[in-house]
Amino acid sequence: MPRLSTLRINRSQKIAAAVLVATGSVTALAATGASGDARPAAAHSAIDVKPVAAAGIPATGIQTAKDAAIKDAVAKNAAAKKTTAAKTEAKKTAVLQAHTSEQAANRSADRKAAAPKQYKNNLDGWIRESLDIMKAKGIPGSYEGLHRNIMRESSGDPHAVNDWDINARNGVPSKGLLQVIQPTFDAYHVSGTPKKLTDPVANITAAANYAADRYGSIDNVDSAY
Repeated sequence: MPRLSTLRINRSQKIAAAVLVATGSVTALAATGASGDARPAAAHSAIDVKPVAAAGIPATGIQTAKDAAIKDAVAKNAAAKKTTAAKTEAKKTAVLQAHTSEQAANRSADRKAAAPKQYKNNLDGWIRESLDIMKAKGIPGSYEGLHRNIMRESSGDPHAVNDWDINARNGVPSKGLLQVIQPTFDAYHVSGTPKKLTDPVANITAAANYAADRYGSIDNVDSAY
């Protein structure tokens, strides 16, 4: 076998090889020695050349990196949209819940406002209900003034009847918590209360109305009136 001389490539051959590498079609490189003799083609193996980018990175690697970057950007954009949609939906839900709660509170307040005030069916409740009516009608008097006179006149018994004084002898006995006679009750009856002499609230308010006319207030009465 003849001895191969040292392989040398001149400038023209370098340029030709670069062009062939760029097109990916190089199969063999013919080289000449220092003496100008051609080398047999069989002495060199075919060269498998892959496309190379300017930076020396294979073109296929660059494309793969670009595809991955695009996919990552699309995924991030989709995630951001999903997060924004979730926040928007959460805000809508919060507003709806707040509106629903406000409506429920308003309905509750309306029911409370519409419901009549409740009073206990005892002396304390009768006095408090009478005071509210007196306040609405502009009739003066206090809890203390009413309670003090009631305890003196009837000891808190709404059915108490005086059957021994001058009024009883005249056929119009004093009755009720504040011992009112029928003519006085009829003259000073307060509208909105029952027209019954022994009704606790009607009796109290009529007596307080009479006392306000005669004495300025039930609070100024300290004895039989």
